[in-house]
Amino acid sequence: METIAYIPSPSQGVVHLGPIPLRGYAFCIIIGVFVAVWLGNKRWVARGGKVGTVADIAVWAVPFGLVGGRLYHVITDYELYFSEGRDWVDAFKVWQGGLGIWGAIALGAVGAWIGCRRRGIPLPAWADALAPGIAFAQAIGRWGNWFNQELYGRETHLPWALHITSSTDGRVPGYYHPTFLYESLWCVGVGFLVIWADRRFKLGHGRAFALYVAAYCVGRGWIEYMRVDDAHHILGLRLNDWTAMIVFLLAVTYFVISAKKRPGREEVVEPDVSDGGTDEDGEPVSTEEPETDAPETDAPEAAAKEDVTEAEDVKEDEPESAKKS
Repeated sequence: METIAYIPSPSQGVVHLGPIPLRGYAFCIIIGVFVAVWLGNKRWVARGGKVGTVADIAVWAVPFGLVGGRLYHVITDYELYFSEGRDWVDAFKVWQGGLGIWGAIALGAVGAWIGCRRRGIPLPAWADALAPGIAFAQAIGRWGNWFNQELYGRETHLPWALHITSSTDGRVPGYYHPTFLYESLWCVGVGFLVIWADRRFKLGHGRAFALYVAAYCVGRGWIEYMRVDDAHHILGLRLNDWTAMIVFLLAVTYFVISAKKRPGREEVVEPDVSDGGTDEDGEPVSTEEPETDAPETDAPEAAAKEDVTEAEDVKEDEPESAKKS
C-alpha cells in the first residue's frame, strides 16, 4: 500500500558552517534549555523570587542532567558501545543522539540541589517553577530525534507516517509511527496541564513538579509500547515501561503525602541576603533582630544631653542674689 501523505525525514542531521558542524539534535536540546529557563524565571519571579536565580541554578542542573541522561542511555543500551565490533568512544558522542530522560531528571536534580543550597532556597519550590518549562523543553528536544531518524514506532500508512530513508544501524527504510512527534505533543499537553493545575490549586512544596513527572510517565508508557527499536525487556515489557510505572507511583505517592503534611504553597521562596537561608525542611529562616517600639539611641550621647539639661534647670532655680554675687 502506497502512503499518499507522510512526514519526510531530513536528508541530513548536520550542516557544516566551514569546519564547524551545526547539528540539529544539539540545537533542539539548546533551544529547549533556553525555553525552560525563560519560563521558569517568569514563574519564579511571579512566586516572589529574584530575577536570575533560575538561570544561576540551571548552571548546575543542566550539566548534571546531560551527564545523567547520557549515563542512563549508555548503561541501558551498553551493547551499542561495548559489544564486539563497537567503539566505546562513541559513548561520549552525545550529538549522535541518546539521552535518557530518567537519568537526566535524576542527576539534574542533584545539580539543582547543589545550586539551591548555595543560594539558600528550597529545592521543591524551584522545581515547581521549572516543571512546565521542562515539559516544553522535552517537546522541543524530541525533534532532535527527527533529525537523527530515530525513535520511531511500528510501520503504518497513516497520513502522518514518518518516512525513514536511512539504512544505517539496522534501520529499514519505510513508513512508521512518528513516536517522537507523539511524545512531543504529549509533553506540550503536560506543560499546559501543570500551568493550569498550579494556578487552579496553588500547588507548592514540589507538587507541581510531581504532577509533571506523573503525567509524563502516563504518556511515556503508551508511546514506549509503540516503539520498535531494540530495547531490554523484563517480563515482556520494555525497560522504559517498567521505569515509567515505578516513577509514576513514586510521583503520585509524593504528591499525596506532601499535600497532607504541607498543604498550600510556600509564602517565601527566596529569602533576602540578610536572611539565614533555609532550614532542614526547606523553609526560609530569618536572622533579623525583632523590632521594638522604642527608637534606638546612643546611650552615652543621651546621658550627656540629660546632664546638661539638669545643670541648666538648677541654674534657673538659683535666687537672684546668688546670681548677682
